[in-house]
Amino acid sequence: MLAKIKVNGIVQGVGFRPFVYRLASRLGLKGYVLNLGDAGVEIEVEGNDKDIEKFIFLLKKEKPPLAVIGEVNVEMGNEKGYNRFEIRKSKEEKRGGISTPPPDIAICNECIEDMKAGRRKNYFFTTCTNCGPRFTIIRKLPYDRHNTTMDKFEMCKECYEEYINPLDRRYHAQTIACNNCGPKIFLEYKGKIIKGEEAVWKCTDLLNDGNIVAIKGVGGYHLACIAEERNVKNLRSLLGRHQKPFALMVRDVEMAKEIAYVSSEEKKILESYIKPIVLLEKKKELPYVAPGLHNYGVMLPYTGLHYLLFKKIFHPLVMTSANLPGKPIIKDDDEIKKMGADSILFYNREIYTRCDDSIVKFIGDKPVLIRRSRGFVPSPINFPFYAKNVIGLGAEENVAICLLKNKCAFLSQYIGNTRHYETFEFLKNATEHLISLLDFKEDAIACDLHPNFLTTKYAEEIASERNVPLYRVQHHHAHIAKVMAEHGIREAIGIAIDGFGYGEDGNAWGGELLHCWLSGYKRLGHLQSHFMPGGDLAAKYPLRMLAGILGDEIAEFLYERKHAFPYGEKEIEVVLKQAKNKQAKKGVKTSSCGRLLDAVSALLDICHFRNYEGEPAMKLESVAKKGKDVLNLEPIIKDGIIDTKHLLIQLLENMRYRKEDLAYSAEEYIAISMAQLAIEKAEESGIKHIVIAGGCAYNEHITTAIEEEVRHAGYSFLINQKVPSGDGGISFGQAVIANEKMR
Repeated sequence: MLAKIKVNGIVQGVGFRPFVYRLASRLGLKGYVLNLGDAGVEIEVEGNDKDIEKFIFLLKKEKPPLAVIGEVNVEMGNEKGYNRFEIRKSKEEKRGGISTPPPDIAICNECIEDMKAGRRKNYFFTTCTNCGPRFTIIRKLPYDRHNTTMDKFEMCKECYEEYINPLDRRYHAQTIACNNCGPKIFLEYKGKIIKGEEAVWKCTDLLNDGNIVAIKGVGGYHLACIAEERNVKNLRSLLGRHQKPFALMVRDVEMAKEIAYVSSEEKKILESYIKPIVLLEKKKELPYVAPGLHNYGVMLPYTGLHYLLFKKIFHPLVMTSANLPGKPIIKDDDEIKKMGADSILFYNREIYTRCDDSIVKFIGDKPVLIRRSRGFVPSPINFPFYAKNVIGLGAEENVAICLLKNKCAFLSQYIGNTRHYETFEFLKNATEHLISLLDFKEDAIACDLHPNFLTTKYAEEIASERNVPLYRVQHHHAHIAKVMAEHGIREAIGIAIDGFGYGEDGNAWGGELLHCWLSGYKRLGHLQSHFMPGGDLAAKYPLRMLAGILGDEIAEFLYERKHAFPYGEKEIEVVLKQAKNKQAKKGVKTSSCGRLLDAVSALLDICHFRNYEGEPAMKLESVAKKGKDVLNLEPIIKDGIIDTKHLLIQLLENMRYRKEDLAYSAEEYIAISMAQLAIEKAEESGIKHIVIAGGCAYNEHITTAIEEEVRHAGYSFLINQKVPSGDGGISFGQAVIANEKMR
C-alpha cells in the first residue's frame, strides 16, 4: 500500500522533515519527504495498511512543537517499490498551495547549553532547527539556505555533517553555523573596529559605563543602555522621545520580578518561544523609563547575543527600537550610523525583512496583542469561512496588512504610521514581499473609508493596475468584524472604542455601538459628539478638546493653564470662540472615546500635551489604577446617545476628590454607559454576542467593567486575542468584510 500525503501550514524550517524521517523509520515505512515551493511538504510512504494509518495519525499528534499543520491531504495508490525512506531535495515550482514561512523563534535551551563549550562556545549566532531567525532572513520559498541571507556563509565540515544527519537536531537547519564558518560580530567604537568575542565583552563594558549602544537584533537594531536615570535621559535626548515608554530587557524572570509584578500566566508568555514584550505592573520605579505609567514593557533575551550580554550585565537594559519617531525600525548597517549612538554592535549577516518586537498585555485574565510582529508573523490565523484572495491594507497608524487566502489570514509584521514617507515605502515593500512568499493572486482589495489615507490611495492604485474590485470599509465596522471573524460568528452587537475613524457622515467617530454582520452594519448609538477646536490640534493638545466639550464653562480653568498653550492667552481666546455654537456647527465633531479620555486627562491635570499616540488616555488609566468610584454616576442615554458632557461637568464640580478617584469614576461611567447601551440593543435584536474592539479596549478597567456587566446580563463577551484589538488588526477586518461582500 502507498499513501501520497500533502501537508500545508508552518512545516518548513521547523524540523518537520527530519521528524517525518524518524517517524517513518520507526514504523518501518519506505518512501520520501520533501519541501514543495509553495505547497508545504510532500510525503510518500509505502508499507502495510496498519502502519500507514498509524503514521498519518502520529504525523498530527507528535509533530514538532513549532510546526502548525493546516491541512493534510491523503491519496492512496499502488506501491512503487521504494528501498528506503529518504529526505529529498526541495522542489521550487509553484503548485498553488499554501506553504507558510516560519516566524523568527527565540533561541532554545539546547542551543544556550551549546554556547557553554566546544566550537559554539560564546558564539552569538548559535541556532538549530528549533530556533533562530526565519521570516527576517527569507528571500523566497522554499525555506532553504540558498533562499536566505545565510547563503554567503559556507558550512564547515562539522556543521555540514550535522546538517546532513537526519538524527541530528541541526539537520537541515538553514541557519546552522559555528565560530568557524558562520556570521562574525563586530563593535564600532571611536572609529575603531573590534572583532569577535572581544567585541561582545567590550560592548558590555561600554553599557556598564553608561554608554548608549546600537545593537543589531533579529529584525532590526535596538538602542540599549543600562536602565539608570542619567543613561535613560541621554537616550531620550538622542531620540527626541521625551515621554514615550521604553522597552526593557532583563536576564530572566527573577530580574523581572525585582522591578515588576509577574503572574504565572505572564511568566508563561515571557518565557515562550516568541519572547514578546509583556506589559507588567511596576513594583519599582526606574526613572524616565515609563514616565507616568503604571507598567513596564519587559522582554527576555531571545538571541544568543542577548544571553552573552547578560553574562556581564546585572541590571535591566533599556532595549528600544532604533528608529526616529513614526519611522520604521532600522535594519541596515549604514543607516544606523546616523542615529548617534556611542558605539555599534553588529554582525555581517543581512536582515532581509525588518520586523519589530511584539507586545502583549493582559486584560483581566486574557492576553491580548498590542503589536503582532516578531515571533508571530507570518503564522496564519485560521479563518472559519470560505474566502477569496483579498488584501486588506489597514488604516493609517499602527498599520499591518492582511492577505486572506483559502481559510487563512496572513498578517504582516508591524509597519507603523504611514503618514511618514519611509513607513509608507516599508508598507509597499512588506506587501509585495508577503504576496511573493505566499504566491498570492488577489481577487479584491480592501481599505479604510477615509479618502485621504495613503493606504486608501495605495489601494486605489493596486486595484486599478490589477483590475480588481476595491472595497472601502468603515473603520469601526472593520474593528468589530475582526473580532467576529476570529471567533467564528456572523452577527454581533459591537462596542468600538478608539481615537479616530472616518464616519459615513464625514465626522470623526470613535465611541460607537454598532449592530454588525460581516457584510454590513447599522449605527445604533455612540458617545455624545463634541466639537474639536483646531481639528487634529485637539488630539495633540487635550485642553482644546476639553474646551470643545465645556466651552465657556471651562474658561477660567484654561486661563490658569495658559502655559500649556503654545500661544498662551491669545490661543485660549481663539479656542473658546471656536467652541461657540456657530463655529462648532462648521467644524469637525467627534464621538471619539480616545478624545473623551484625553479631555478627562487634561481636566485632571494628568496630561496637557500628547507626545505619543494614546499618551493622555494611558496616563489616565495609570492614575485610575489607584482609585475607586466616588461619583457613582448613573448613565444618561437618550436616543442611543451617551451624554459625556454631563460626565465632564460632574468631574469639574467635584475636584475636591482625589485625582485617582475621579479618573476611576470617569472610566467607570464610560464603561457602564457603553455596556448598558449594548445590552439594551442586544435585547431588542435578540443577539447573544457582544464584542469590543479599538485602541481604548486596551484600557483594562473599561474593558473588564464592560465584560462584567455583559456577562452578568447573560450575553457572551468577546475580544481579539489572535490579532491586535487596535488598528494593528484592522486590515483583517477589512479583508473579511470585502470577502463577504464579494459573495
